[in-house]
Amino acid sequence: MTADEFEHIIAQTLDQLPASFQKRLENVEIVLEEYPDASAMRLAGVTHPEHLLGLYHGIPLTERTAGYNMVAPDKISIYRQPLLRHYRSPEQLRDGIKHTVLHELAHYFGIDDERLREIGAY
Repeated sequence: MTADEFEHIIAQTLDQLPASFQKRLENVEIVLEEYPDASAMRLAGVTHPEHLLGLYHGIPLTERTAGYNMVAPDKISIYRQPLLRHYRSPEQLRDGIKHTVLHELAHYFGIDDERLREIGAY
């Protein structure tokens, strides 16, 4: 799957969010990258780049205070090559991209991995 096709799926995923969530997406950028860099791997606690499918870099909405202004956008990185290696069929890959985007958006909205496990999002 090409980078353009990945970006199309990411855009579709955002378009399918309920309007109440779309309205709250501000000061965040979703970026398609080939692989995570060493810094991202350290932040995520992984030792191999293929073990990281996406990463949220920023301050979740639930932790922002009145002093949160004039800051660089938060970033959600979606890692193309690890996703390509993790999912075997085109259908699985499309679902995996969508799942990864939604997972990282959950972090943006302040939902941590423990809570995602509790609600069965893993």
